[in-house]
Amino acid sequence: MTDTDVIITGAGPTGLMLAAELRLAGVRTLVLERQLEPGGIPKANGFSGQILEVLRHRGLLERFEAAATGPSHPAPAIPFGGVQLDLSGHPDHPLEVLGLAQPRLERVLDAWAGELGARIERGHTVTAVHQDEESVTASVDGPHGRYRATARYLVGCDGTRSTVREAAGIAFVGVTYPEVNRLAEAGVHESVTVLDSGDLDVPGVGRVRAGFTRTERGVFALGRLRSGALLVQTTEESADDVDQAPMTTAELQDSIRRLLGHDLPLGEVSRLSRYTMQARQADRYRAGRIFLAGDAAHQFPATGIGINMGMLDAVNLAWKLAGAVHGWAPAALLDTYHAERHHAGARAMLQTQAQVALRRGQDAAAEALRELFSELLRDRQPQHRMAALVGGADLRYPMPDGGRSPVVGTFAPSTLHPAGSSTGAASLLERARPVLLDLADRADLRAVAEGWRDRLDVRTAPRADRPADVLLIRPDAHIAWAASADEPVDRAASTLRLALGRWFGDER
Repeated sequence: MTDTDVIITGAGPTGLMLAAELRLAGVRTLVLERQLEPGGIPKANGFSGQILEVLRHRGLLERFEAAATGPSHPAPAIPFGGVQLDLSGHPDHPLEVLGLAQPRLERVLDAWAGELGARIERGHTVTAVHQDEESVTASVDGPHGRYRATARYLVGCDGTRSTVREAAGIAFVGVTYPEVNRLAEAGVHESVTVLDSGDLDVPGVGRVRAGFTRTERGVFALGRLRSGALLVQTTEESADDVDQAPMTTAELQDSIRRLLGHDLPLGEVSRLSRYTMQARQADRYRAGRIFLAGDAAHQFPATGIGINMGMLDAVNLAWKLAGAVHGWAPAALLDTYHAERHHAGARAMLQTQAQVALRRGQDAAAEALRELFSELLRDRQPQHRMAALVGGADLRYPMPDGGRSPVVGTFAPSTLHPAGSSTGAASLLERARPVLLDLADRADLRAVAEGWRDRLDVRTAPRADRPADVLLIRPDAHIAWAASADEPVDRAASTLRLALGRWFGDER
């Protein structure tokens, strides 16, 4: 007998998102987190990408925006491999950002998961994991001693040094780059003037340019947050082991001095961190009843992508685990988690490793590459393509039996329905259930879905500018099947029945 349906190790953004999604699907969930309290260090000042569209689909984005520095918005610029990409001239691009520091993000997720009934235990460290054909058992050191917890499935959301990944014997393949990054968030010193361009006028020094400044010793980066605080980062090559002691302001100032040749006065420092860049991906996201998600499954050599990827892992996995727990999942459904999210991770690895190649070169050829890259990305089409790539909006999963429409496998936008529709896109997926969305009043295709109504919602919202007549949208908002207007009725009905069976099991 199991204690719960799913154990999640780690209460970061990935683990908490997974817990909430599982509870939406009625799955008993236990989260085990080694830290006694939620983290207070803002490892990230915000997050971006397709996860914001998921939150909009769930009807939750306003809740997250209320805790942020402002509403979500198209990114005005993004750093890419030491090159600043200005996107402000084409604000209709698909990369959204939300200025919500990670500690606040985790508090919002913690509250949401708790409201839904997830059990979250802090100060509980998973030390070992064992599985058999029926269950998974976690050995745990808790505040009151050691114990064991058993579940049908276990998901490791426990970071780059994942105990779960090691216990499952899953390789974490890749490299660590010999760079040391030092990052600080600080106020503007009273002696410093912030110019309209974002540059700083420093007494005795002159202008310190915003953006990236490359020197023979490395890269200095300067930006300003919406709060008005400065974000300062240095990147230096290092062949030595990185100091594991907490970083100090003096260490940061020493690094700035090495790169720029002078000091930079800073106001009150609210955040200090030091990190290296790794490019690693688990060779399997599943080992029997054990799964990996978030940083336990992948580590990318660029900032601004980890939260998006990890939370999207959670959204993809949760409804599939729910299907297995509730008994309707087809035999191969859980395997699609690895197939889809490993593919997504490989796509993210492609663009982040391209950033490594751009930022690390120090000779004239590398500088020419960065200059040419910047020039190419001044036009709308390549800017939109890069924004989609960074945010994951270009991702398309392979969908067998999905029909011939080009939208199959893509993400269903939350703007799919006319304004004011009683079945607006956000409301359709609030319960994290699949939806058959009829945009052309096709009663023949709605009738096909009747045998799946216990696990599928059917909605009708006719519109003229539709991407297809009918869409089958999975709980993770990806389109699993679509019927075009010119598709023969018999063929559409046949492929819909196949798609329903493939993703949601046997007909009732």
